[in-house]
Amino acid sequence: MPDHVHLCLSIPPKFSVSNTIGYIKGKSAIRIHRESLHTKRMTGLSFWAKGCCVDTVGLDEEIIKRYIREQDKNS
Repeated sequence: MPDHVHLCLSIPPKFSVSNTIGYIKGKSAIRIHRESLHTKRMTGLSFWAKGCCVDTVGLDEEIIKRYIREQDKNS
């Protein structure tokens, strides 16, 4: 979507959710800045919002995955 990202991740228990999300946001922001701005300077730049929303998925995993795949059709 143009203003947000939905991900369905399986994170092993040995990794914390916050560290995993921070890693994904950090690495993707660096790549987006390098590809979009064509610069290696990263200090003072920001891309992602500070927060995130995390929830556990159980029996409704297929419904959530379908929603993520088809979210552009629902808007």
